[in-house]
Amino acid sequence: MLTERLEFVQLALVPGANVSELCERFGISRKAGYKWIARFKESGKAGLEDHSRRPRSSPVKTTERIEEQIMALRAKHPAWGARKLRRRLQDQGHQGLPAASTITEILRRHGQLSSPRAGQPRDWQRFEHPAPNDLWQMDFKGHFPLTRSGQCHPLTILDDHSRYSLCLQACGNECHATVESQLIRVFRQYGLPRRMTMDNGPPWGYHDGKAWTALGVWLVRLGVRVSHSRPFHPQTQGKDERFHRTLKLEVLAGRSYCSLEDCQRSFDPWRTTYNCERPHEGIGLATPASRYSCSGRSYPEVLPSIEYARDVMARKVTKGAVSFQGHQVRVGEAFDGQPVGVRATPTDGVFEVRYCHQRLGQFDLREPLEPDRKTHVLSPIPRD
Repeated sequence: MLTERLEFVQLALVPGANVSELCERFGISRKAGYKWIARFKESGKAGLEDHSRRPRSSPVKTTERIEEQIMALRAKHPAWGARKLRRRLQDQGHQGLPAASTITEILRRHGQLSSPRAGQPRDWQRFEHPAPNDLWQMDFKGHFPLTRSGQCHPLTILDDHSRYSLCLQACGNECHATVESQLIRVFRQYGLPRRMTMDNGPPWGYHDGKAWTALGVWLVRLGVRVSHSRPFHPQTQGKDERFHRTLKLEVLAGRSYCSLEDCQRSFDPWRTTYNCERPHEGIGLATPASRYSCSGRSYPEVLPSIEYARDVMARKVTKGAVSFQGHQVRVGEAFDGQPVGVRATPTDGVFEVRYCHQRLGQFDLREPLEPDRKTHVLSPIPRD
């Protein structure tokens, strides 16, 4: 598939990329991988086609020709503004392009723009993690009905540093099994991130009043740190929320789909365009693919064993709780059958509970239990 070949080549051309490992993750031979890289270097995207190779576009020479190129690209991407259009044409090798403000006037003259977007709120502060795979944001885009039957729940995963879309999958539900199967596919292709963040609803966390779900426990077991956005603060997932708005504007608005397969046929090529061609204003009009590289942490097909340091006391979770020094401490049913670690803190009577590398909270044996409560509950661990 052309979209997969383009994604492979973009990742393979990142400085320091391990081409052999990428070939294995994409399920192709090294010979095929190096062939696609050579063809892309020779002929660009056209070189990845199965049959004919279209010639590269020659630099524009006249104002009329430039305007035609601008309007042709705008017709292909009607949601792109002047700065994105200008940067994409530059990336394609066109010379003599006018300023973005001039392109805006060209669009307005052709009836492509309404009134200026004055007074639109802006994000004055931007934060991004310093390297790819430091943090992935994951969420479901709001579901929409299919014309035949059922609903589509688009699952999205975005790399915080590069804005690279790692997953855009049309799912029929938001169940644990569905998400886990897609995560395994993504982990096998891109490797493991250091941390993932998601909101507080199922299947991520706080399901039926419980802070942890089986999905979160599985991620921690894989060596991924898990965090959840603050309740009623969707800006914590701001980059993925912005991705959702772009998806709605450029793919979903004004269209209907009959099946999940129909959705995916639109999702796949758009995701490639988003990653490899569409200039992103949040990263200085670079493309996400130019800033992303695969993780060096491969997905383990067998879950690693759980081991704790000598100063950590292991306790098995039964019915959501562990027994410690004659007290019952509630951890959560999601950990049933798993060993958690209990470690003393510098404060007498206060202990920290962790699962693998993840700190779950702490409890204080000095505090008397309320009359209607038989177990201690975990409280957040203060930040250093």
